[in-house]
Amino acid sequence: MVLAFDIGNSDITIGLYKDSAWQHTWRVPSQADLPEMFYAMKVRDYFLESRIGLDEVSRVAISSVVPDLTGKLVHAARTLFEKDPLVLGPAVYEKLPIKILRPYEIGSDLVCNAFAAYTFFKRSCVVIDFGTALTFTTLSQDGEILGVSIAPGLKTAIKSLSQNTAKLFDVPLIMPTSVLGRGTVHAIQAGVLVGYEGMVKHMLQRIRTELNDDSLKAVATGGLSSIIPSLKETFDHIDPNLTLNGLRLIGEVFA
Repeated sequence: MVLAFDIGNSDITIGLYKDSAWQHTWRVPSQADLPEMFYAMKVRDYFLESRIGLDEVSRVAISSVVPDLTGKLVHAARTLFEKDPLVLGPAVYEKLPIKILRPYEIGSDLVCNAFAAYTFFKRSCVVIDFGTALTFTTLSQDGEILGVSIAPGLKTAIKSLSQNTAKLFDVPLIMPTSVLGRGTVHAIQAGVLVGYEGMVKHMLQRIRTELNDDSLKAVATGGLSSIIPSLKETFDHIDPNLTLNGLRLIGEVFA
C-alpha cells in the first residue's frame, strides 16, 4: 500500500493506493503554524476511521510546494510508519525519464503532473492544473518539459476580489448562464468563470500554435478541473488524481 502526500498552498491531499486504485483520499488545510504532531495525529485518525492498519503502508512519497510543511509531514511518516519518505526534489528528478526545465525552480506538483502524463500517454501534451494557481505544463513527445504558464487559480481570483475591494465578497463557483451580471454575485461569476473559460481555451490554442501541433493532447487535473462544464469538451482527459498518480509512479521508480 502506497501513501502519498501532495502538499499544496491551500490543501494537503493525502492518498492511499492499493489494488490499482486510490482507495481513500483525504484533504486537510495547509497550515504551517500548526504543531508538528498535528498532521501525524490527523493521519492516524484517518487510518483509524477507515479501519486500516498503519503497518499496511509499504511506501510513503511526498510532493511539497510549502517548505515549512515538508518537515512536518516527513515527521508524520517516520512517527506513524517508521519509514523515511521519498521527498521530491532535484536529486529525484535526475533519475526520471523526463527532462525538466530549471529543476530548482519548478514545483514538484508540476513534475508529478508531467511524469504521470508522460507515463500514461507517451505523446506531446499540456497538463492544465486547476489549483491555488492555474498552471499549464507542456511536454514534448520525448518527455521534455517545454515550458510552464501560471495564472491565479479560480478561488484565488475570487478571494483577491473580496480582500481588495470594499463591496465585493466571496461567491460560490457556479457557472452563470449569462455574462451580463444581474447583481454582484452573478457579475463576479460571469467575470471570473466565463473569463477563465476563455483564458483556458485561448492558452491551449496559443500553445498549439507556438508548437505547430494541433494534435497536442490536453489533460486536466486539480480539484476544480470540472467546475466549468463547457471545458469538458476542450480536454482530452480529466484525472482529478493526476498529481497523486505522478507521485505514486515516481515512488515506483525508487522502490
